[in-house]
Amino acid sequence: MGELTIGAFARASRLSPKALRLYDELGLLAPARVDGTTGYRYYVEAQLPRARLVAWLRRVGMPLARIGEVCDLYETDPPAAGLVIGAYWARVETETAARRDLVTFLVDQLSGNPAGKGVEEMSEMSMSEMAMSEVRMRYAAGSDRGLVRPVNQDTAYAGARLLAVADGFGADGARASGAAVDALVALEESVRGADVLNGLADAVDRVNRGNREGGSGESGTTLTAMLWTGSRLALVHVGDTRAYLLRGGEVSRITHDHTLVQSMIDAGSLTAEEATSHPQRALLLRALDGSADHARPDLRLHDVVPGDRYLLCSDGLFTVVGPDDIRRVLTTAAEPADAVSELIALALAEGGPDNVACAVADAVTV
Repeated sequence: MGELTIGAFARASRLSPKALRLYDELGLLAPARVDGTTGYRYYVEAQLPRARLVAWLRRVGMPLARIGEVCDLYETDPPAAGLVIGAYWARVETETAARRDLVTFLVDQLSGNPAGKGVEEMSEMSMSEMAMSEVRMRYAAGSDRGLVRPVNQDTAYAGARLLAVADGFGADGARASGAAVDALVALEESVRGADVLNGLADAVDRVNRGNREGGSGESGTTLTAMLWTGSRLALVHVGDTRAYLLRGGEVSRITHDHTLVQSMIDAGSLTAEEATSHPQRALLLRALDGSADHARPDLRLHDVVPGDRYLLCSDGLFTVVGPDDIRRVLTTAAEPADAVSELIALALAEGGPDNVACAVADAVTV
């Protein structure tokens, strides 16, 4: 098989010579041969499928590190590579929807036109907003050491504007989870309106820096919190603590776990049932552990309907209490405090192998 110069290979693969040199340096697409005297790169036709896959994946915006993983998988198991690409795009669409919600929120805030509509529609929206302005949160939170762990590293908080659950880990985990929640409690009175998401992002960044500068060893925390803006809930989420919504009798999870097993489920290589017994089910891909790469939170706005009930919890609850029991408690408990007490009791009845924390809030009209 004849060799192709870098120019000829660039034309055939639809990649520029500059890009090919970069991908060689990154170990993503090495040439078949490099001339020892001139340094010229030479490729072979057998490399074209990988090169074209790289070009396609770059066009959809996939990061280079992820492209390398997909290309390596493509050479051994093309269907599995296809599943990874599908999972990546599903994630992109989810994040795009969240950014779209944020753009709508910012446009509404800055334009002075709450709905971005005409005069008649603005009148209707004003009436709706007046109704929403009378929605308040009724709330409760609780945490328990469990029956196995020597200390409680979970922190739960519920207030008039804030729900938060953090699950610490490592030798300094209790401090880390407490610091994460404390940083958000400070926002209850100080941050409102369009500043809410910025405030949450800044608080998470400060907590992560604190864990990097003052933490010990491999310590850190996960965090899931919702801050009431007056018409919506602003969600911040990193790790495997979760948020659930009960609306119209149906319970749905509104966060996405940042774990290895969840990424495998997304890629189609693992089922949700298999994940529960996977040996690496607790391995986190994102957490507030001092690393900038790991601390990127999900941030979005969530529309609230009167009658909604929200549950935030650590994995000490949902790994031992099944979804049917969670739904039953959320549906039948008269008050948030009743739901918190019953959910923690269920976790303890299942052996309480981990710390457990949860916060429950009801959106009620007053």
